[in-house]
Amino acid sequence: MLQSDKVQSSAEGKKKLREAYKNAKLTIAQLAEKASPVSEDTIKRLLGTRDCPNGVERWAVINIAKVLEIEPTEIVDPKDWYPQQLPQEFDALIQEKTRIFCGRKFVFDTFEKFLKDNPSGYFTVVGDAGMGKSAIAAKYVDKYQSPCYFNILAERRNRPELFLQSIRQQLINRYQLQEAKEDDLPTLLAKVSQKLPAGERLVIVVDALDEVEQEAGGNLLHLPMTLPDRVYFLLTRRPYTLQTKRLFVSPGVVMKELDLRAEDYVNFSREDVKKYIRLFLYKDPEYKEGLEKWIQKRHISDDNFVEQVADKSENNFMYLCYVLPTIAKGEYDDLSLRQLPQGLLDYYQNHWVRMGMETAPKEKMVIILFILKEIGKPIPCEMIADIADIEEYEVQKTLDKWVGYLKDKKIDGDVCYSIYHASFLDFLQAKKELDKERKLFKEVNQGIVEYWEREMEGDEGEDEDEEEGC
Repeated sequence: MLQSDKVQSSAEGKKKLREAYKNAKLTIAQLAEKASPVSEDTIKRLLGTRDCPNGVERWAVINIAKVLEIEPTEIVDPKDWYPQQLPQEFDALIQEKTRIFCGRKFVFDTFEKFLKDNPSGYFTVVGDAGMGKSAIAAKYVDKYQSPCYFNILAERRNRPELFLQSIRQQLINRYQLQEAKEDDLPTLLAKVSQKLPAGERLVIVVDALDEVEQEAGGNLLHLPMTLPDRVYFLLTRRPYTLQTKRLFVSPGVVMKELDLRAEDYVNFSREDVKKYIRLFLYKDPEYKEGLEKWIQKRHISDDNFVEQVADKSENNFMYLCYVLPTIAKGEYDDLSLRQLPQGLLDYYQNHWVRMGMETAPKEKMVIILFILKEIGKPIPCEMIADIADIEEYEVQKTLDKWVGYLKDKKIDGDVCYSIYHASFLDFLQAKKELDKERKLFKEVNQGIVEYWEREMEGDEGEDEDEEEGC
């Protein structure tokens, strides 16, 4: 990206620019003078009051943004300002988390104030499972095209070396860094800080610090104790103890937290939850009709439905992501509004019981789910069947019944499955009480060991065949 490269303002950017120079009590002529050598015509092109078929130079946008104390990406769409693509490995996740998104303005406003008030620093959003932390991270990344990393325990993408590898490549691509392929994070950030244009900052988004797997000692993901000016981290994590915090900084480095559970934010979260329910109810093409039928059948008002489901959710967005589609699909036709599950864990338990998982004949289902939990990475139906010694079609039937809790992904032509979210993994972990003597789980783990032994024997046989062929 050269400073002479041409860019164009977005529709939102035109409004922001007009609002910003008026709030600064400047005329277009005065703004041009302060942003010199920017011309009045250039500002008018960005405002859309003069034709701009080829765009304006990046340096002009930077100068204007600096005078108005806003980011260039508030004038130009971040996707045009940073033309490189975000990591493909997170593309599907970001799309999924932002498909139905609303609210959380209080989080973004607080973070924006943090950026303006501090030369650099760490800002952490803390909340329980399902409170929307990953969606907040994904929305920020999608809007600002920020370098990012999403730790995913269920897929084993949660190690420091994977984080560094991904962030390093993103920064190299974004800032055309030279001789940086072996750099550690502090070195990379130092190089970036020297290349940041005036008025621009770097925000790196890291989701789910609580899902990181790392040896004892040092900061999680080896996050630096010091940060260069204009370099910030937006982090998310579950609540932690002093022992599990593992994020310590040098004196002078600013750290701030926004705890979504705090009393100050409860009412904001509830309003966001109600907006989210209304999106499902009125705008989601897949579920709105089913929800409407369920409500009408019970002769309740939309407002009453929204209020009571919000109460049931306990401000948990994941609860809504599970319960609202379940209602729409008719699976709760035998329940009244009052009988809906209370909170996320109650929803998991309710579904567990409704699926008959606490009765003996469903032992095969338990085995299949625990194989997914123990393996901890996407695996195909065939592999599950082999480990469990269950017919493949029976395994597939179980996977289909639990589809809302599983993530499917194509790997080398096979559809592979993994547990969707860490909160459901926690729930499964607690379900070890189902097997009083632990026999079931010993059998699962023994089946996994025997599967890998068979695979290794198969590989050795192939090697011997190749040697004989030579």
